[in-house]
Amino acid sequence: MRLGELNWMEIEEYLKKDNRLMLVLGATEQHGYISVMADMKIPLSMADAASQESGVLVAPPLNFGCSSYFVDYPGTISLRVSTLLNVVEDIVRSVHHQGFRRILILNGHGGNEPAKVALGELANELKDLQLAWYNWWKAPNVLAVAEAYGLKTYHASWMEAFPFVRTNNMPDGEKKPFVTDSILSSEKVKEALGDGVYGGAYKVSDEVMNEVFSAAVKDILFLLQFV
Repeated sequence: MRLGELNWMEIEEYLKKDNRLMLVLGATEQHGYISVMADMKIPLSMADAASQESGVLVAPPLNFGCSSYFVDYPGTISLRVSTLLNVVEDIVRSVHHQGFRRILILNGHGGNEPAKVALGELANELKDLQLAWYNWWKAPNVLAVAEAYGLKTYHASWMEAFPFVRTNNMPDGEKKPFVTDSILSSEKVKEALGDGVYGGAYKVSDEVMNEVFSAAVKDILFLLQFV
């Protein structure tokens, strides 16, 4: 169930029996041959699947994140870190005020990690607030699927190329990984990456992707029991 599809009275009734909420943090940024909104669409799809089994509401997703390193790629829309922190805090404060007490953050974008630290400060203030944070692409059960098939995980590679975010010009084969500890400008990142894929296989079978998706949904359902 998506919160945005209910009226306020239906949400009020929901809160009489459950105070849990899933909140998706995404991004709009380059993903090589994948949709620029993959970081929102992927965790939102996982949240919807978990909601169907658990009945926990899914809040409207945050479509934008911190992607300063990709702004030279057309289509990337980036927030400043300070903006992200304020927006996430305001969202959580709003729903907490209404009675939501147990919130699972389903994060789809690595650049949003600063918000996790900031939420810790909010938890110190709102003593009855319970928060959990889930990065699906880093989860042990998801990584176990990749390891089972001998696949490495990189930004915009096979791991994010679910059927519902692929575009028509997905190439075959693999790309040599790009790894650096340098803090680069977006211009230099684009020069180094080219198509925007950090490395590894461009795509794999739908069977593998279904295993990844199922592993993540299983994790989410587990977390919803304890958040």
